[in-house]
Amino acid sequence: MVNVGVIGYGYWGPNLVRNFDQMSGSNLVACCDLNPDNLKKVKALYPKVDVTTEVDDILKNPAIDAVIIATSAITHFDLAKQALESGKHVMVEKPLTLAGKTSRQLIDIADKAGCILMVGHLLEYHPAVDYIKGLIDDGSLGDVHYLYTQRLNLGQVRTDENALWSLAPHDISIMFYLLGGEEPVEVSARGESYITDGVEDVVFCNVAFKDRVMANIHVSWLDPHKIRKITVVGNKKMAVFDDMESSEKVRVFDKGVGSNPDYRTYGEDMTLRFGDIIIPSIKMKEPLRAECEHFIESIQSGQSPRSDGHDGLRVVKVLEAAQASLKSGGKPVRIAEG
Repeated sequence: MVNVGVIGYGYWGPNLVRNFDQMSGSNLVACCDLNPDNLKKVKALYPKVDVTTEVDDILKNPAIDAVIIATSAITHFDLAKQALESGKHVMVEKPLTLAGKTSRQLIDIADKAGCILMVGHLLEYHPAVDYIKGLIDDGSLGDVHYLYTQRLNLGQVRTDENALWSLAPHDISIMFYLLGGEEPVEVSARGESYITDGVEDVVFCNVAFKDRVMANIHVSWLDPHKIRKITVVGNKKMAVFDDMESSEKVRVFDKGVGSNPDYRTYGEDMTLRFGDIIIPSIKMKEPLRAECEHFIESIQSGQSPRSDGHDGLRVVKVLEAAQASLKSGGKPVRIAEG
C-alpha cells in the first residue's frame, strides 16, 4: 500500500484525489490547498483525509510515500524538488517544469534519491492512443508521413499561461509516444493574443523530425468548436482518434496513394486507393485511472514509468523552442539537445 498526499485541489486536483482514494493500491492520507474553501470540499467528500494549507505538512510527513502535484506550472519545480529531496516519489501534472534546465535538475535529483518521477501526460494512457500506437508499431499504417492534432474549445481561458503551455503538452507527449524513437529537430510556431495582451489564445505549431516526418499542433481556447482530435497519415493506412466521440473514438482508413507501371511510357501513373473504413472495438478505461495505477505500480516495482522525467523533459524542450519561435514571429528554432 502506497500512502499518498495530494498538493492542489483546484481544477484537476479533485480528479486525482478521487482516483487515489478509490484505488486499492493507494491510501490517500492528506490533501493540501491554499484555499480553505477547497479543503472544506475535500473534508466533506473524504472525511478520513487530513487537510492542510501548509505544504510542509505533506512534504515532512514520514508516513507519506508519494506526492501528487496539481498546482500551477510555475510552482512545479520548487514543489517537486522539495518532495524528491524529502525522499518522496513524485507525480507532477504537465508540464514537468517551465524550462529544460529545471526539468533536468529534477531528473538528477530523482535519480540520486532513488525516487520515481512521473509526469501527468494523461493521453499516453488512453486506450485509443494505445491502439493507434499498436498500428504504427506493427506496421499496419506503414511509414508515418505526418500527423496533426487539434485541441480547441471556447474556454477555459487562462491568464497565467498561454494556449501553447496550457494545451499543447498533451499533443506533444502523444506525438513522442506514437512516433517512438523519432527525434524532432526544429519547431516553428505562430500565435496571437486576442483576449489578454501577451498571452496567446491560439497557436499553430509545426515540428520537423530527422526522417522527414512532420507534425502540426493547433491549440486554442478561442474557437467555436470543441475538438480533441489526432490524425496519423501513413503510406499504407491512416488513423483518426476523435476523443469527442462517445463510443467510436478510432477510425482506420484504408486509403493511400500507390503507383502502377505504365509500359507504354516506361513510367508510372499514380493511383488513389479508397478502401474500407474500420471502426475497431476498443475496451475503454478512464485514462486518469490508468495513469494513477501506473504510478503506483512503478513505485511498487521500481520500474521507470512510461511518462517519466525524461519524457517530461522532451516535451518541455519542444515547448521552449516553440515559445522562442512564437516570440520571433514564427522563425524556425532548433530543439536543444541533451
